[in-house]
Amino acid sequence: MTIRTSFRAWNWLLASALLYVPVSHAADLFDETKVTTLFGFDTVSIPHTQNLRIEMRQPKKHPANPVVKRGAPGTPDAQGVQFYGSIIKEGAKYRMWYVAFDDDKENSEASNRWRAAYAESTDGLNWTKPNLGLVEYKGNKNNNLLDMGGGPWGFVNVKVLKDDADPDASRRYKMTSHIYFRHQTRLGNLLPFVSADGLTWKPVKDVKSVKSELLMKDVLLPAIHFEPSGGLYQWDGMFYASGQNSMNSTRPYHGRVTRMYRSADFVNWSQTNTLGFVRHFQHTLLGPGRSREGEQTHEGISVWNRGNVLLGVSGIWHGAKEWKDLTIDLGFMISNDGNQFREPAHEWVFIPRGKDGEWDQGGVIQAQGFENIGEETFIYYGTWDPRHWQDAPPRGGVGIVAVPRDRLGDLVVETAGKGPGDYQLPEIVSEFVTAALTVKKPKFFLNAEGLGEKATLKVELLDHVERPLPGYSGKNAVVISQNGFQTPVEWKSTEALPERMKLHVVFEGEKNTDIRLSAIYVRDGK
Repeated sequence: MTIRTSFRAWNWLLASALLYVPVSHAADLFDETKVTTLFGFDTVSIPHTQNLRIEMRQPKKHPANPVVKRGAPGTPDAQGVQFYGSIIKEGAKYRMWYVAFDDDKENSEASNRWRAAYAESTDGLNWTKPNLGLVEYKGNKNNNLLDMGGGPWGFVNVKVLKDDADPDASRRYKMTSHIYFRHQTRLGNLLPFVSADGLTWKPVKDVKSVKSELLMKDVLLPAIHFEPSGGLYQWDGMFYASGQNSMNSTRPYHGRVTRMYRSADFVNWSQTNTLGFVRHFQHTLLGPGRSREGEQTHEGISVWNRGNVLLGVSGIWHGAKEWKDLTIDLGFMISNDGNQFREPAHEWVFIPRGKDGEWDQGGVIQAQGFENIGEETFIYYGTWDPRHWQDAPPRGGVGIVAVPRDRLGDLVVETAGKGPGDYQLPEIVSEFVTAALTVKKPKFFLNAEGLGEKATLKVELLDHVERPLPGYSGKNAVVISQNGFQTPVEWKSTEALPERMKLHVVFEGEKNTDIRLSAIYVRDGK
């Protein structure tokens, strides 16, 4: 089964490429996830500013959406492609894990109709559902279902990462999932899996499914209703599973909040959790019996691990008394410590739900799919219309939103202080100073546009207490006037650099309001 891009979609891609032409070609670009990135909207990495403001970029929905569709009647994903899933690039191949929901309403129980499935692509846009031949479904193995061991399990959410540092090759791939267990009612909890190839999996504990669910004795986390796994990531030697629940924390909050549980070995999970994100509305308690109502978070945070910083997408739940009135958008997050997340733009909708009649109407859901492909950044997402929760019509698919490569948000010159006549303020320098960086023989690159002869960026190096470094500041500063996704910043000086340093960047020129600085990359020159 193959999903092909339309002629209209290729035209859109061509137009996008022409619109955002950089100095360097995409083939020459390094992998930004392997370096230190200071995003323009990261107020921890760039804490000191004057006369600048952050402007986030609204991504565009791809005209080929959905790029992965539901299957034909009688297939494992005929009723739904639920993309609470993941995408990982390996070599020239993009690999996708998602949840397939079948249309066999008569012969399947509620939980075991939800199975882990797989797709792949060579370009991130056109996807196939390969015949894996691993799991029997309706009398044959001609399908794209994953062998999950001990199943069939009833999945809601699957997140995958590849752990190349694990010396045990059989554990190289790791998955967290939302599995149900029974305690008077049906509750969610965490079950991790490991795999050598990402296709044949086994639970980290010797457990078997009972009617596609866990026994309470096999639950790894406290036996409460916790809905993982909105996100799975590694940070500072620990694995984190992000999800949602509405249990009280050290402070009471209304409704669904983002929590993270952690593990050092992926088998034994801490019984304590971190409250990762709460929307300000949730400080107003609406009272018992109103768990669906109000503005809340939804399903944790799907994470793009950029090494020194985590970017993420999380659900913006617009609650209501009845399911028929409930909708979901997606918001954008950032974290510098792996625990606490924040919004670069308060209550900003990063990926809006579709209009009624569109494939992603009613609600959109977060996936762990973030890829820099050519001159664009693709963010993958799924859909679920919560207004039809009870009658469960066909749902899902995989969509893409795109921005120019790594240009998710920018620092731009603030013009609010410029007024007519007597109201006009004296000219204020537009500048910033980064947090201290510790790197040997650093090489710096800028992701910026709007530059030219009359719109330049002056870049200087300071020591950690902000004293200018003589060979790298003042008359020896570098002036950048070229647009590019990865424009090098190169000083002529060969003087030794201190162990810790800061960057000082000034927006200069009579057209400096045209400049948009998206990111600074720091590579180890060794």
